[in-house]
Amino acid sequence: MATTAEPLTKPPSAAPPRRGSASRRRSTPLTIAMLAVLAYFLLPLFWLLVASTKSTQDLFNSFGLWFSHAPQLLTNVKQTFAQDDGVFVHWLLNTVMYAGVSAVGAALLAAAGGYGFAKFRFRGDRFSFNLVLGAVMVPATALAIPTYLLFAKAGLVNTPWAVILPSLVNPFGLYLMRIYAQDAVPDSLLEAARIDGAGEARIFGTIVLRLLAPGLVTVLLFTLVATWNNYFLPLIMLNDPNLYPVTVGLSSWAAQAQNGGAGASSDMLALVVTGSLISILPLVVAFLLLQRYWQSGLAAGGVKQ
Repeated sequence: MATTAEPLTKPPSAAPPRRGSASRRRSTPLTIAMLAVLAYFLLPLFWLLVASTKSTQDLFNSFGLWFSHAPQLLTNVKQTFAQDDGVFVHWLLNTVMYAGVSAVGAALLAAAGGYGFAKFRFRGDRFSFNLVLGAVMVPATALAIPTYLLFAKAGLVNTPWAVILPSLVNPFGLYLMRIYAQDAVPDSLLEAARIDGAGEARIFGTIVLRLLAPGLVTVLLFTLVATWNNYFLPLIMLNDPNLYPVTVGLSSWAAQAQNGGAGASSDMLALVVTGSLISILPLVVAFLLLQRYWQSGLAAGGVKQ
């Protein structure tokens, strides 16, 4: 008996792959806005790089956003380091000391204070933390004159401590570390360490600081940049040019160039611009070296729930 073969059914063809969701979310206005923001931040840096290759005459006679016919970046750099018997190197070292000590000290104090507010309960803790929040709203320039009068009474004016000690106080950093420590440091991990016999100082130094590393680096970088770029506080606190940071030192050079004071040269403005370019390079290096610490989830898996 002959049997009829059933026709083979062809499996349905797979649907063509859809485009990624990222391509559907592209927005031309948003892209244009981001490019405008990028240009807003990068154009001043590009101008600084271009201006550092020019002489003082070319700064006024050539197009601002392009190089002149005779670039002289290396010449400007050599003259900047040689001007006034190499005082620019001294200013750089002062700035590194002020910013480095202030950043490390402020980060450690903020970590200790934030951890204390987050994990300990004591009388007046909420009121004290509200005072910290109120201090965030006070501009630093409003405290400069009272700080100067206080340091004058203590005999600390015209010393490095006059710049370092005020920079150690960072209310925003303490607030940031308190918020970060509240979630980054598990209470069960602290209890386990206490049961094992560890003291509070050992817990903070060996456990808490490692868990707070991303927040610690954030506060360190913020304080580093703020102290490195600080101008008004060193201006009113320091009288000795040998104690000047880069900001105040370059400002004194700019004043000499405008007023034609002693030691002023025809290329003084070019040296000020070149010195500004050199002064931002350490900040760029610091960001590149420390950015890998900006990651979350260091405490993930540290405690089994």
